[in-house]
Amino acid sequence: MSHRFRVLGCALAAATALAACAGPGQESSGAGPTVITYWSSLRGTQAVVDAFNATHTDIKVDLDMTPSGAAGTNAKLTNATRAGNAPDIATADYVSLPSFAIDGAFIDLTDRIDDDFRSRLVPQAWDQVTFDGHVYAVPIDIEPQVLFYRRDLFEQHGIAVPRTWAEFEQAARDLKAAAPDTRLSTFFSSSAPHLAGLSMQVGSRWFSTDGGQWSLDFTDPGTMRVAEYWQRLVDEDLVAVAPINSQQWQAGINSGTIATYINGAWAAAALMRSNPDGAGKWAVAPLPQWDPARPTVGVTGGSLFGITPDSRHPDEAMEFLRWMVTDPAAFEARLSSGTSSMYPAAPDLISVADEGFDRSYFGGQDIYELFRREAATVPEGWVWGPRMTATNKSIEEGLARVRYGDTIAEALEKGQEESLPDMRALGLAVDER
Repeated sequence: MSHRFRVLGCALAAATALAACAGPGQESSGAGPTVITYWSSLRGTQAVVDAFNATHTDIKVDLDMTPSGAAGTNAKLTNATRAGNAPDIATADYVSLPSFAIDGAFIDLTDRIDDDFRSRLVPQAWDQVTFDGHVYAVPIDIEPQVLFYRRDLFEQHGIAVPRTWAEFEQAARDLKAAAPDTRLSTFFSSSAPHLAGLSMQVGSRWFSTDGGQWSLDFTDPGTMRVAEYWQRLVDEDLVAVAPINSQQWQAGINSGTIATYINGAWAAAALMRSNPDGAGKWAVAPLPQWDPARPTVGVTGGSLFGITPDSRHPDEAMEFLRWMVTDPAAFEARLSSGTSSMYPAAPDLISVADEGFDRSYFGGQDIYELFRREAATVPEGWVWGPRMTATNKSIEEGLARVRYGDTIAEALEKGQEESLPDMRALGLAVDER
């Protein structure tokens, strides 16, 4: 049964009111450019900052490269926000943004996003940084889920690339019969965001905001359809079960005993780095569909930039952010530092990303054209929860027990149940409906 909860969003409203107090950027005293501070863990950021500083005389960016993940940039920003010494700009991922917005780590940027700027990025990317009509960050990419597959293994065993989830399941059965030690894919027992992306594809919305209120529902019919589908594949040993990026999973990728990999577009470059011997063997296909007549895909991954309440120069910070996510020179600089398959939120930068990508690993395939088609089908309206790190941890604790007999549905139910106290701990009033 699906349960819905309505959550009064007073904490987010308070954060919005606090953000409104942030004034316009202050001029630097004396001669010289305005200096803005910037924390990031994204690959290629130093090259981006160097390019900006070399071409702009009024603003200079002082970059601090920080470790990635919850224990890296996220923890450092949280501590700095409490101490009142956060940088002008910080990088985060989409999953973490609601927490930062509620905690007041990022200011409300709504009035700083003009129509021209908004038009330069796809609406699905703006959705990822918008809550109850307020924009709290600037997105740089949108990462549609796609199917990476071993073309050589499919050809060897006479398996067609699946276009639907029914065909995917049949392909899993056929591959197991032809190669008993090989599995078509992996159910990731440590990645709630992957499961969220698959749920997004069927139109689910685990969280939503409306009129200052939050709703959450992890057991809606769409999500349960996804959970039951993957549960069947797990129960019948048609897919491997492993934590993403674990030695177990990587060994399967490297040895060819795992034939596909579902992830966001950005993972093409990660696959190239982690499995160099796979060059020429891998290809990319659209994610299988539930209804081919109405194609849609979810997302996994993605990054954004927020301006903190400690910024003394929010106008200059916004000028830098706008340049960084829309100017071809910024994207060219990012690509110059190494292989990247980030799919830009700015359509005008797709050609830059494509030209800078070495297609040889995927046999010359134009993967950016595929990314373009898939990104156009990402549904609008998805919102991450106010304490998504804790929610994901709860869900993933349940997913880790799937291999021992627990179910994916139980993990989702546990995640929903345990998300409520986290919301209450924020001072949010929760009504069950």
